[in-house]
Amino acid sequence: MTLTIGVDVGGTKVAGGVVDASGKVLVQTRRDTPADDVAKTRDVIIELVGDLAAGHPVEAVGIGAAGWINAGRSTVLFAPNLAWRDEPLRDYVSAATGLPVIVENDGNVAAWAEFRHGAARDADDSMVMFTIGTGVGGGIVLGGELLRGANGIAAELGHMLTVPDGHQCGCGRLGCIEQYASGSALVRFARAAARQEPHRAVALLEQAGGEAEAVTGPMVTAAAQAGDPVATEAFAQVGRWLGTSLADMAQILDPQVLVVGGGVIDAGDLLLGPTRRSFTDALAQRSRLPVAEIRPAELGNTAGVIGAADLARRI
Repeated sequence: MTLTIGVDVGGTKVAGGVVDASGKVLVQTRRDTPADDVAKTRDVIIELVGDLAAGHPVEAVGIGAAGWINAGRSTVLFAPNLAWRDEPLRDYVSAATGLPVIVENDGNVAAWAEFRHGAARDADDSMVMFTIGTGVGGGIVLGGELLRGANGIAAELGHMLTVPDGHQCGCGRLGCIEQYASGSALVRFARAAARQEPHRAVALLEQAGGEAEAVTGPMVTAAAQAGDPVATEAFAQVGRWLGTSLADMAQILDPQVLVVGGGVIDAGDLLLGPTRRSFTDALAQRSRLPVAEIRPAELGNTAGVIGAADLARRI
């Protein structure tokens, strides 16, 4: 059975694993990311791949990187949380390991994993995935292939305009969905409500030592699970915005499946409940037509490794 290596490179860690054709991770390892040093980050990846390849007959390497990747899947054009600028990562790693290498955006890699081996594995044509973490990422599969665009940088779903002249986004625009449906937005909503209505945020403020500005995402989740009204309403706000964006994707692309992943998905129905209601409301006029089902992602932190490895198998 063909074995490949998947590597998931983030701002704090480099995770890697040997993956078989069914998407099973046979062995995993990880290293810290020296994010401010291009050469050291490259060396960590090469060392990790070498360690994994030494114990298994692997045939190729896939690397998922948090950044913009060129159309040839060879160069990291820009990585906001790493020092890479026009980094020819594929050629470096291939020359050092003697293996074929492919480089892809981390959001695309995770989406591909869910399409092939996760929540959308029963789909054969199309899927859209939103990844809800500190920001909003994702990926799009159409016709059984990742949608990459002319320059390799398509599917930046977090930067769709949602609220004209809304909150400032890190990308420089105002009102991106990332500012309304991310983990950061969840915390901002909860903090604002806790300041304004502390009597309704008793459980939330108790966790934060009475300080609204000390509220964190895990605190909001725990408080909502305990029935705190402010925390529950923060999830409802995020779900409302996320549901409208998913409805936009349904209108534009008509995918078979819509997947929601990322750390915030651990909240389960606290997020997915209002998301599905908002989605249904936004598509009320399509009630007689088929529409994609919203599903939670299944692969969690292994999605990057599995997706990168599967793409490597297709080189």
